[in-house]
Amino acid sequence: MSVTLDSQPGQPDQPGRGNEDFAAVAPGAAVLLDGAGVAGAETGCTHGVAWFSATLGGLLLSAVTAHPVRPLADCLADAMTGVRALHGGTCDLVHRASPTSTVVAVRVGADAVEYLVLGDSTLLLADGDGKVTAVTDRRLDDVGKRLRGPVDALPTGTPEHARALAEYREALTGLRNRPDGFWIAGPDPRAAEHALTGTAPRTSLASVSLLSDGATRHVDRFELDSWEGLLSVLDASGPAEVVQRVRAAEDGDPEGRRWPRGKAHDDATAVHWTLTT
Repeated sequence: MSVTLDSQPGQPDQPGRGNEDFAAVAPGAAVLLDGAGVAGAETGCTHGVAWFSATLGGLLLSAVTAHPVRPLADCLADAMTGVRALHGGTCDLVHRASPTSTVVAVRVGADAVEYLVLGDSTLLLADGDGKVTAVTDRRLDDVGKRLRGPVDALPTGTPEHARALAEYREALTGLRNRPDGFWIAGPDPRAAEHALTGTAPRTSLASVSLLSDGATRHVDRFELDSWEGLLSVLDASGPAEVVQRVRAAEDGDPEGRRWPRGKAHDDATAVHWTLTT
């Protein structure tokens, strides 16, 4: 098996904001998380979003590898419980903007590939003929489409856009981890019960790829390629090339006039795992 990984912050020059994505790989397992929240103390968490996604990701990878027959959703719930115990005594975990994260997890066994997706990150399952199945939790996107009209109508980076974006995020927070909204990893481990899970025969797959929504922009927001095209880039040039192409598109539309979006540049992470027999 061969694994390549690249993760780049969307705003490397912005003080106090690092990469809130996290990805890690161990023998037989891989995880990717995309943290969300308002940076700093406004989250109610003294540690911050990057700490949350990295800590949850590390505990999740440990659980997935240490308990190879435990369902991935249960591993995620265990990891969320562990993170809660680590900062429940110092942080306000009921704060409206407490850190959250999307999650993609994969466990590759001798006969089957197990997967879990929660939130708007994406898993690509590719067969030997190059056919791609994209597994994405669309519930957050569906809620966003109902709410983000005022955001998309304004140039990215303007004060008006910033105000509309804050109002949008406030409305989104009110629908977090609710049946009429969307589900995301946060303080409540019960959210893991709502993750999308499944298995695929090990012999049917040539590769699996885990991508944050910053990396999938090239396909699902910019519409500059298909999933099969993205897979070809991953196979030929690796995750770093995918991120570079996203950055080029973002740089060419800094105000979001061609492609309306909340952030001109987003953290972007891709993991490409080639499965060999």
